[in-house]
Amino acid sequence: MSTDTLMDEVKAVLVELLELEDRADAIDASTPLLGELPELDSMAVLELVLALEERFGIAVDGEDVTADAFATLESLTAFVAHHRR
Repeated sequence: MSTDTLMDEVKAVLVELLELEDRADAIDASTPLLGELPELDSMAVLELVLALEERFGIAVDGEDVTADAFATLESLTAFVAHHRR
């Protein structure tokens, strides 16, 4: 799967989980997430991790969940790509 395709799929999970359909077009690789999207609070991060695990068949350890991983859509996509290996 290409990086662009993976990013589109990660974005789709993010948009659906946080109900951001009205702002989906404004979200790109450099869009700040954690700390910028009010919908992405600590509970939503946990829900997002679970949704990503389910969608991509990955397993994420709690120690891997860092602010850096959830900084932007690009970093979140890299996080998923890393766990798919």
